[in-house]
Amino acid sequence: MPSLKTLRNRIASVKATQKITKAMQMVAAAKLRRAQAAAEAARPFAERMEQVLSSLAVGLPAGTEGPRLLSGTGSDRVHLLVVATGERGLAGAFNSSIARLAREQATRLIADGKEVKILCVGRKGADILRRQFPKHIIEVVDLRSVRVVGYTEAEMIARKVLDLFGNGGFDVATLFFARFQSVISQIPTAQQLIPAQVPERADDVPVTPYEYEPDEEEILADLLPRNLAIQILRALLENQASFYGAQMGAMDNATRNAGEMIKKYTLNYNRARQAMITKELIEIISGAEAL
Repeated sequence: MPSLKTLRNRIASVKATQKITKAMQMVAAAKLRRAQAAAEAARPFAERMEQVLSSLAVGLPAGTEGPRLLSGTGSDRVHLLVVATGERGLAGAFNSSIARLAREQATRLIADGKEVKILCVGRKGADILRRQFPKHIIEVVDLRSVRVVGYTEAEMIARKVLDLFGNGGFDVATLFFARFQSVISQIPTAQQLIPAQVPERADDVPVTPYEYEPDEEEILADLLPRNLAIQILRALLENQASFYGAQMGAMDNATRNAGEMIKKYTLNYNRARQAMITKELIEIISGAEAL
């Protein structure tokens, strides 16, 4: 059994760790409220943008394919995977779940004979994917210096994707992120960005006729790049809320585990101390009887 000094040191060490995890849990809870509000505020705008694109796509003249961001290149040989994860750890399975979904997609595409390129947004995702796909990662976007993620960062990432697409770098682009559902639930999600997937109009929804000026194709050519940045912004905001939710849960579990370890070490310490006292009493009594 460890000595009393060793047990005291272990108890002090776990208590210090417990204070850190408790503080991190409280910080994550405070940041989660603001991040959750931002993510929920971005959803209606992104969904409305998709509805507008759907209405414009339906209104295209027959035989018109529309802009390349909507119609694609006509091939699916080269795939770009935009994997958005966090810049920091200590958030449970948040980063690994997104990377796992992207890894499964990449493995499946490579098995089908497709070429895969990976654009990592976040250092943690790059660290995970680099173990299996080091030659497929073309760039890592580092957002550690950004305090609050906004449209500027989303537009910068969208510009990288558009430049690569314009240069013929890929045919299909898919975005991977975690959709925030609750503090205990963050859903890894894959969303195709290029060619843009616009939602189909429901049959029971009345079709309202619109006259566009300029025509639908020209409006789509202007809106599709903006939609790409908006969808990336929504993914970044969803990721931020999911990260703080996952970190809050992970630090809560760590705090409770530390409390259980403290109880265990305290019990062992008391037993060792009692055994030492009992041994000393036996030695005193035995010495007194010997006299």
